[in-house]
Amino acid sequence: MTQQPPPSVVDRPVVGSYATYAGAQRAVDFLSDNKFPVEHTAIIGSDLRMVETVLGRLTRGRAALAGVGTGAWFGLLIGLLLSVFAAGGHNVIVLIISGIVYGAVFGAIFGFVGHALSGGRRDFASRSQIVAARYDVVADAEVAEEAKNMLIKLGWREG
Repeated sequence: MTQQPPPSVVDRPVVGSYATYAGAQRAVDFLSDNKFPVEHTAIIGSDLRMVETVLGRLTRGRAALAGVGTGAWFGLLIGLLLSVFAAGGHNVIVLIISGIVYGAVFGAIFGFVGHALSGGRRDFASRSQIVAARYDVVADAEVAEEAKNMLIKLGWREG
């Protein structure tokens, strides 16, 4: 049995437009709760932009501290993998703890040295995300009117 490719998402009629992704998501959830076939819908973000939120200054100490956390997680993973081949329960605990400690130490060293070698470029920590100015809920043409009417008739509103 061959499946037909889905219709182009951008050619579908808009059944609702929202300022936030959460609002569009709640609208689709509302339709789902009211037994609408939501597999015929999509959420489209328009006017995309990348927003980078600066979290703070990144010093060598903070870079080393971040390296401790990353290294400890990596060390835990290595310790767990090595413990699969260890004989006896006592060796397993020693391998896991050793992996965490060595991972944290090497992570701190690599974090500190890596930041020191950056030459002062990018001395801040940040988080990036893509946001849209508007989020449209669209539906296949054959069910779009039903979706739009359902949102209006049942009194759904963003909030």
